[in-house]
Parts: sequence; structure tokens; C-alpha cells
Amino acid sequence: VQLQASGGGLVQPGGSLRLSCAASGSMSRINDMGWYRQAPGKQRELVAAITSSGSTNYADSVKGRFTISRDNAKNTVSVQMNSLKAEDTAVYYCNAEIVAIVGYSGRYWGQGTQVTVSS
Repeated sequence: VQLQASGGGLVQPGGSLRLSCAASGSMSRINDMGWYRQAPGKQRELVAAITSSGSTNYADSVKGRFTISRDNAKNTVSVQMNSLKAEDTAVYYCNAEIVAIVGYSGRYWGQGTQVTVSS
């Protein structure tokens, strides 16, 4: 089982980016999925999360600007990030709680994708 993230990059303040993450491997079920971020010198923090039934949770700092979604048929989770600010600059990690058919069941992390908001 692995998570593969994509979509980071450099964007100007006020711009938008969309991050996506795909889970692959021998999976029985994916429970919660989400995105975390870690800025230099700071702890990793939750950005947004979504349950298998579609309930969402956002960090206060991104409410109204970020939207998380998932496609259960494709085992993907995405976050649409609008009105980006310099303080959104960080490495973003996708995360999922996965029940594997074979091997480890639990929290999996993607490889991280850099988001830089700068003019």
C-alpha cells in the first residue's frame, strides 16, 4: 500500500493550487483521508480531513479557502487551495487510515509535495 501525492508548486499570493493523492495496493478499506503540512521550523499540522462518508474538518487558518474532497471509487483525496497566502508555504503530506488486505493496517503517509506561495 502506498500514497502518491502530486500537484505542488510555486504560486503567487492570491493564487490557487490543487493537490491530489492516490492510494494504491491491496486495500480492504480506506477510512479517514487528509492533508497535513509542515513549514520550516514548525511542527506538522492538520490542514483538512475527510471521512469515508464525506464529513470534513479544516484547520481554522484555511477555512473558507481550502476544500477537501475524495473519490472513493478511485481511492483519491484532493484539496483545492484558493486565496493562497505566504504562510501557506510548506511541504504538504497526504495521509490515510487504510485497512490492508495483506500487511500493515493503519496510518499511511504520502511522500510530501512542496507548496511555495511567493511573489
